[in-house]
Amino acid sequence: MTLRMVSAFLILFTIICPQTLDANAQSLDATLMTVGGKDVSSDEFIYLLGKGNSTGNPPSGVSREEFNENLDLFINYKLKVREAEALGLDDSEEFKLEFESFKENLKAPFLIKNSIEEGELRKAYSRMQEVIRASHILFQFPPNASADDSLIVLKMALKVKQEIQNGGDINALALEYSEDPSAKVNKGDLGYFTTLQMVQPFEDAAYNLQPGQVSDPVLTSFGYHIIRVQDRQPNPGQVQVSHILVRVDENNPNSEDQARRKISDIYTEIQKPTTIWEDIVKNYSEDPATSQKGGLLPWFSVGNMIPEFEMAAFSLSEIGEVSPPVKTRYGYHILRLEEKKPIDSFEEMEDMIRSRILKDSRSSMIQSQVLAIQKARYGFEEKDALVDQLRSNLNNKPKSSFLGEIDRLGLKDEILFTLQGKSRTAGDLLAYIAEEEVIPRTKGGTFDIWYDRYSGSLLAEAEEKDLEANNKEYKMLLKEYHDGILLFTLMNEEVWQKGLLDSLGQKSFYEQNIDKYQWKDRVNSLVVQVLDQSKKDQAVTFLKDKSYSPAIVDEFEATFQIPNPLAYKFNAGLIEISGNPALAQADLSQKFQEVNVDGQIYLIVLGDKVPAGPKDFDETRGPIIRDYQEYLDQQLIATLKQKYPVKVNNSAKEEAFVAINQ
Repeated sequence: MTLRMVSAFLILFTIICPQTLDANAQSLDATLMTVGGKDVSSDEFIYLLGKGNSTGNPPSGVSREEFNENLDLFINYKLKVREAEALGLDDSEEFKLEFESFKENLKAPFLIKNSIEEGELRKAYSRMQEVIRASHILFQFPPNASADDSLIVLKMALKVKQEIQNGGDINALALEYSEDPSAKVNKGDLGYFTTLQMVQPFEDAAYNLQPGQVSDPVLTSFGYHIIRVQDRQPNPGQVQVSHILVRVDENNPNSEDQARRKISDIYTEIQKPTTIWEDIVKNYSEDPATSQKGGLLPWFSVGNMIPEFEMAAFSLSEIGEVSPPVKTRYGYHILRLEEKKPIDSFEEMEDMIRSRILKDSRSSMIQSQVLAIQKARYGFEEKDALVDQLRSNLNNKPKSSFLGEIDRLGLKDEILFTLQGKSRTAGDLLAYIAEEEVIPRTKGGTFDIWYDRYSGSLLAEAEEKDLEANNKEYKMLLKEYHDGILLFTLMNEEVWQKGLLDSLGQKSFYEQNIDKYQWKDRVNSLVVQVLDQSKKDQAVTFLKDKSYSPAIVDEFEATFQIPNPLAYKFNAGLIEISGNPALAQADLSQKFQEVNVDGQIYLIVLGDKVPAGPKDFDETRGPIIRDYQEYLDQQLIATLKQKYPVKVNNSAKEEAFVAINQ
């Protein structure tokens, strides 16, 4: 059962509010009633009453009659939940697994992590509105670099930055100093890029520079970078092009000149008005992946193609426009613009942005911020000296040696940290490790991995308990789904499945309520609605001397309906007279007649009439099951009202009515 199903069942079987309520209706922390001795708050009723609306109209409150009607429905709902709890349905393993699964989904939007993650998503999308062209010089660290080595690299980066600020050409200096292998080809020019295409520290630095500005050394996992932003432009969105490729063979000294002449001849040929692009691509393009499909490439955005190709593609403005030959490391290209579209909306890109954020260093940054906020909020105080001691002793040892090493050091009862006033010892950490079956797949020292996992789990638990205790919206949502699962389970067992499978009960109910399952006067008939008046006469000629029979129906369908499906629409068989507008106006003494109903022509062929009488059980089994289930529901409510006395607090009831209508 999905989240949406539980919510739908909850609204269907509890609160059916005909008007929209103010989402900010006054909150009342008061007991509205007791059900079998258990308190039910006014807040829960107001919350569910508000969820029952869907019109989207301005808030107009509810009338006294509507309020009382919904209160009765709410009482019935709480009676069923009370019964489900009394039966222990919330103690079953099935319930616990299902509710915990819901809980994981429900709590996510309320967690600290979600708000930080949302901020990063919005920041990334905001940056995505712009593309940046930048050059850089990379200074890498030597293997197993010491602090002195790192300082030497930093000093070199600062020296080169000074040269750039003194007028040096960053692209020439990139050829001389950069340890980025691509610098030999691009001279440090990275072309245009946007957010999520560079490592985070590099991106942050680039987006904080204006054209012409040079950064201080920027530390990333690759080393130190000196960055100079050349240009910033609005993001042009996405483009789709087709292309012709003439390759250059680096091992053939004549290949460059031959390719240049060939692409020039192709470009001249394309200018002719009679030239068909697809034929030229098929005959001359040396890209085997696209030559047989008009050279068409997938959609791409800035930063997804090599710079020369990308700049040529985005410089095209008119659909069908063809570029002059463009040289890349693959050879010579001619591009044709097929289509352009702007950057997608945030909602369309949200999942993609989230996925990419969670795969790069931002995910670690988000988690660090979450932990920092959790530690501040829940009074986390670490015993730094002990943690450092254990780190130095255990980080390079397997976890299987933790117990012996901690015992040897006599630190088992020493306090690692306190959380919300409660102390946690090294022994508590050992107990946690012993219970964990899953081995963390995180890089780092062994102690750091397990210590972070242990403290993080306790901080997450503290945040969840805080939510349940202090976040009213989350508490109400959690209760809604808790009770919704119970309601669904009880109704499924006591009403829906029972009503569906209890054939003896269905027949008994049918016999006791047979007056509800009666046919009105019926007649065997063929009723043809003529949709195309030009086809009417031929149908009249065929039907006018006929009386009803199944064979006539089959013959009419084969001769007229199937060959002319838009000319006629018909109904045939034993039909209730009063329920059919054409039969209701017909003269039942005539075998054939033409009837006009609101401008629509009907041709009617009549047979035997059947007087009103009871429907057979099998003829009306669907409605019987539906009515029987409704009967079982009413019986269940009546039983529960006897079993669990309901006492309504009239003053709280009146306060709730006033709050809803404010």
